[in-house]
Amino acid sequence: MPDKVIILFIGDVIGRPGRRALKQHVSALVRKYNPSLIIANAENAAGGIGLTEKIAQELFESVDVLTSGNHIWDKREALEVLEKEPRLLRPANYPSQNPGNGAFVFTDDQGRKIGILNLQGRVFMEPIDCPFQVADRELETLRDITPVIFVDFHAEATSEKQAMGWYLDGKVSVVVGTHTHVPTADERILPGGTAYITDIGMVGGYNSVIGIKRDQAILRFLSSRPQRFEPSKDGMIFSFLCVEIDAQTGKALSLRRESLIENHEGTE
Repeated sequence: MPDKVIILFIGDVIGRPGRRALKQHVSALVRKYNPSLIIANAENAAGGIGLTEKIAQELFESVDVLTSGNHIWDKREALEVLEKEPRLLRPANYPSQNPGNGAFVFTDDQGRKIGILNLQGRVFMEPIDCPFQVADRELETLRDITPVIFVDFHAEATSEKQAMGWYLDGKVSVVVGTHTHVPTADERILPGGTAYITDIGMVGGYNSVIGIKRDQAILRFLSSRPQRFEPSKDGMIFSFLCVEIDAQTGKALSLRRESLIENHEGTE
């Protein structure tokens, strides 16, 4: 039997409803899967957009590492957290003068090292550095430390996410897409041993528009005017991925995508 590393990745946590669901469900998932590492994407955890220090510390009570994306910059307080908290990542392909880091090496309770890399796509998003080239640069360092590497690729376009999965196949253990908040059903282990899914989804209000109150989102489309968005409290979806990895080779052995849903529709 191979020595297995188990990574539990939790989709984009949306506001207080998402944080409440995370706290409610993570203990049961730990008992069921006994993960070596728990990661969550936290770029929308504060009021549905951005992150604060208080909320980051709240999330760290449930998870080991936080990844993010383009919304990590939306609350100024997050800049200070990025400066001093290495377990909070921002996409590595933002300009280097920004605070924080895009990679982190976690050591589990058995002393095994797991690399985490956060990247952001460019299609329909900010024209930052090439995520493919930055991935190569970051992996030169990470692969000298550990064969077990997890990548959160925060991107809009399905094609760009799939291209990244194929590009990194055999170079990393897992490539998980985030940002669109809607889980896809294309989880698989690629030929080189990399577990892949285009988007794992989110943790937040289920009867919503990607976690936002649906009336507000609809009004934005109808009016084409800026609109205040608030996290939906209607129903709940908790989307996550559990991946088993050979600790010696870094190749994925199995992956399981799941969404826990409470569909109690009501008035917000």
